[in-house]
Amino acid sequence: MKIAILGYGKEGQCAESWLSKRYSSADFTIFDHFEIRDLARFRLDDFDFIVRTPSVSPHEIAQVAPNAQITSVTKLFFEHCPCQIIGITGTKGKGTTASMARDLLENINQKVWLVGNIGTPALDILDQIHKTDIAIYELSSFQLWDLEQSPHIAVILRIEPDHLNVHNNYMDYVTAKTNIAKWQTSQDYCIYYSKNADSKQIAAVSAGQKITYPLANPSIAALVNELNVVGEHNKENAEAAILATAAALNIDLDTLLKKYSPEITEALQKFKGLPHRLEFICEKDSVKYYDDSFSSAFPAMNVAIDTFADHPTIIIAGGLDRGLDLTSAKQKLFHSHNIKKVILIGQTKAKLAEGEDETKFILAHDLFEAVRLAQKEAENYSNSIVLLSPGAASFDMFQNFEERGKKFQEIVLGL
Repeated sequence: MKIAILGYGKEGQCAESWLSKRYSSADFTIFDHFEIRDLARFRLDDFDFIVRTPSVSPHEIAQVAPNAQITSVTKLFFEHCPCQIIGITGTKGKGTTASMARDLLENINQKVWLVGNIGTPALDILDQIHKTDIAIYELSSFQLWDLEQSPHIAVILRIEPDHLNVHNNYMDYVTAKTNIAKWQTSQDYCIYYSKNADSKQIAAVSAGQKITYPLANPSIAALVNELNVVGEHNKENAEAAILATAAALNIDLDTLLKKYSPEITEALQKFKGLPHRLEFICEKDSVKYYDDSFSSAFPAMNVAIDTFADHPTIIIAGGLDRGLDLTSAKQKLFHSHNIKKVILIGQTKAKLAEGEDETKFILAHDLFEAVRLAQKEAENYSNSIVLLSPGAASFDMFQNFEERGKKFQEIVLGL
């Protein structure tokens, strides 16, 4: 058997490891560090099947190898997983919601596996999973692109434009997300964010039992107020995680609260948030510093700005220029009442500054200078915040958002 693996990061490596155990005589060919235009010369039709890693479009593969059998780590996991799956998608908040759901279920003594971008590569632990376990899968649009089997419990957070440098357009992005609900049956659950038109559109294709949030429920409101992480969006994420927990246990919300309120409260109180997602770093000279380096798109930056609506905020923004329309980002940055100064970095800084009042922004050479400038500006206000929330990818200056966030924290702690 001849197997091609397109991309050899974590997913490509775990696919080779898992498949080699199932097909001992398999002949693997690894293609790594290539451009999409290179697919045509790989003679992919010569392989029995092809494993694509997330960012490789199945449509592009099909164009050059129309007879090929295309699979992925996600598809293989769904085909062979013996237990129920909670699938979580959205533009932002997937990792946080998945982590909350894991903590809630573990706190009521349920065996849980967290897989996807936020957890262990899915195939690495597949052979350890038992029928009575629960798998929580954080699902990006890339992982959902060609999925032909939906999770038992689909959680659809808010959907906003993202990854448009890889997807053909926004419709392609939303269509990929739709696979989380498209294949559900009447025995399944679809939990979705009712305030977002695209989340509602995706949920509409589900044949499962539909459950909406945010909730107008005083008991839930009291529970999510126990969170020690900032932001109304995190309270909404917690609501989605609580609903997913009830669905996974096959009980209604009232029963969940009656049986497990203490366990839920404890899990939410202990939840510390994920690194680089509005992560509190420290307070120095009455200024609080927050790392939101994971904010690689404008909707995430907008949420971060709104989170600190009651605090004078100095924001560090900007990054990789993907050629996107910056109009809405500029409106948010320069016309939010809490933003007192915008420190701009990266490839997008000139475009973001163009046409704006020069008293409202400063162009910084690098992140070190940006933090120093932000510190100085924050001293002019009481109860102020310095917020790194770029609203753009990091690849113009850093290897990834983690490196950007770690560098920010290093600079802040050294002030």
